[in-house]
Amino acid sequence: MKVLLINGSPRKSGNTYLALKEAAQELEKNGIETEIVGVGTKPVRGCIACSICKTKANNRCVFDDDICNEVSAKMASCDGLIVGSPVYYGQPNGTIISLIQRMLYSNGAAFNGKPVAGVAVCRRGGATAALQTLNMPFQLLNMPIVTSQYWNIVYGRMEGEAALDAEGMQTMRSLAKNMAYLLKALENKARPEYEPRQAMHFIR
Repeated sequence: MKVLLINGSPRKSGNTYLALKEAAQELEKNGIETEIVGVGTKPVRGCIACSICKTKANNRCVFDDDICNEVSAKMASCDGLIVGSPVYYGQPNGTIISLIQRMLYSNGAAFNGKPVAGVAVCRRGGATAALQTLNMPFQLLNMPIVTSQYWNIVYGRMEGEAALDAEGMQTMRSLAKNMAYLLKALENKARPEYEPRQAMHFIR
């Protein structure tokens, strides 16, 4: 089994990376393979709602000039997902939001039903709002949200300070243990049969 961890920070080795690394190390101890990928510093487009991914592009975003399709394709061989983001103005990094929205819309089948966890890393405030925002898209794809002993939050401002957040690092290890437990519990289990999606709006 394998878990993909996405570092939503442009800082390759910053505090978000340290939080994800702590979780990855614990997953490895529990027999789960891991891969950490970063969003980097290059632009990531936002979704333009063209729906070409659904009609002509074989579940790939029509924009192939950034990391979206590359990262999305990794989920075909992964059983779980952890997405970490720094907190900007009480919200996740805009880059990671754009990436999540495009991946889940264009290639939702690769994510559907797989356990997932959001992780928010911040200096002081806004972490719970950012964490809720991270988790919202996953709930549209029947993805079990993996929790920990506390909200999945780590604190740190300057690079490396997250390692000093003893409770935050412990939270990451507990999250990883819960992810490993859930993956093993679900292994070889049949997925629920869902009704055809019934989308509607409130204008009559």
